[in-house]
Amino acid sequence: MSSETRAAPMYCPYCGEEDLRPNAESHGAWECHACARVFTVKFTGLLASAVNR
Repeated sequence: MSSETRAAPMYCPYCGEEDLRPNAESHGAWECHACARVFTVKFTGLLASAVNR
């Protein structure tokens, strides 16, 4: 699955603002124009307890 088919973050995890744009220098990174941070969002996995219910 390519990053183009994934959902974009709706708000900055640091300041909560919604002025986000893709970062041109880092693949998959987002830049917040309110707090000037660049971040990525990564899915790590599922908790075993959530899968075994």
